[in-house]
Amino acid sequence: MLFLVAALMLLGVVLGTIAHAPLTVTAVAAAVIAVWLGVFALRERHGRRRRTPAN
Repeated sequence: MLFLVAALMLLGVVLGTIAHAPLTVTAVAAAVIAVWLGVFALRERHGRRRRTPAN
């Protein structure tokens, strides 16, 4: 529960910062996050395929 509260507080800080940042900075930050999430998803999918059903 404490983690959820901390995550929501951090989200509020980030959204407040993005609201005052120029559009180009916001777009670059969004692109970096999208690439990071894409790499994470690919690693997760690849990792699950390599495991045997016994695990």
